[in-house]
Amino acid sequence: MIYLDNNSTTPLADEVFEEMLAVSNVAFGNPGSRHIAGRKARQVLEDSREQIAQLLDAKPDEVIFTSGGTESSNLAINGLTVGRKGTVILPPGEHPATVEPIKRLVQGGCQQQKLKLTTVGQLADDAFDDLDISEAILVTAIYAHNETGTILDLEKLSQLCEENRVPLHIDAVQATGKIPVSFRTSGASTMSIGAHKFHGPRGIGALLIRDGVKVFPQQVGGFQENSKRAGTEPVMLAAGMSKALAICCEDLDQRQQKLESLRDQLQTGLQETCGKTVINGDLSSRLPNTLNIAFPSCDAEALLVALDLNGVCCSHGSACASGSSEPAPILLGMNCPPEVYNSSLRFSVGIQNTAEEIASAIEIVSQTVQRLRQT
Repeated sequence: MIYLDNNSTTPLADEVFEEMLAVSNVAFGNPGSRHIAGRKARQVLEDSREQIAQLLDAKPDEVIFTSGGTESSNLAINGLTVGRKGTVILPPGEHPATVEPIKRLVQGGCQQQKLKLTTVGQLADDAFDDLDISEAILVTAIYAHNETGTILDLEKLSQLCEENRVPLHIDAVQATGKIPVSFRTSGASTMSIGAHKFHGPRGIGALLIRDGVKVFPQQVGGFQENSKRAGTEPVMLAAGMSKALAICCEDLDQRQQKLESLRDQLQTGLQETCGKTVINGDLSSRLPNTLNIAFPSCDAEALLVALDLNGVCCSHGSACASGSSEPAPILLGMNCPPEVYNSSLRFSVGIQNTAEEIASAIEIVSQTVQRLRQT
């Protein structure tokens, strides 16, 4: 098996597993309990919170642990808009964890306005020309797109939100652990992250909430996480998340270089051996590990199945939208033609991949594309 679907999830790092195992033996108590076992668990939990905050340029009390990126975005979107009516502003092609709660807001009487994108997935120069920010109750955007890898330039959007005192939520799930992320300088009111995207455990994530920003809890029944998210905190998972993020940030430059090398090897190899191809996304500003590529005259679903049968794991879109045969919304938002969005696959390499695996993947993909084009 050649695993090239690391934007869906990443394998748990060995060091993270070892950390979690150690924590499970010494900090198994409930961190809310007022005895020695509880205090040990509380210490590990708060140490993990402090380290995550430091690595993301935030304050410890701004870090709220959740079950993952999806819950974090739901908590932010719903918690920032409770009892309010108005307009929610976002680019097209956002992650389902953003799109679905906004659909519920619209069903409840809110409006939504989409920001125009360029053909490479950046915010267009005229995206703000017809924007009525006066009615906005929330602006949300994905920092690094999970399907194309495009890293959005959010500076103008952030300034606009700050000037008009409109809360800004940033989905940094795919960005965290792959590129530098600073909550402090982002201008975001809230920011969501998920551990399993950077070789941490599943079932744990965080929502960063800027000091002074009110987010109403969506899960009640306890006073945990500064009364923002009820439920006994998963200390072992928090420690694993902290360890995973520390590993990624410790040698981030070197990791980026390796990922870029593997991605570029894959991209060049496919372009040279597969005939006509189209690269989707902003080649000058994208995640170091992500390649979204179209093979015109090939059906993406058929290609995905054929590659799976030949041991290559990749994706036709977000794992949270799996089962859908509709074109990826981000490619539609970028005005890609049907021959592109119907033939596009996402390959996302990981730090565990090797150059030999990439070479084998190029050969398998090339042979499969050529065969499908002849049928």
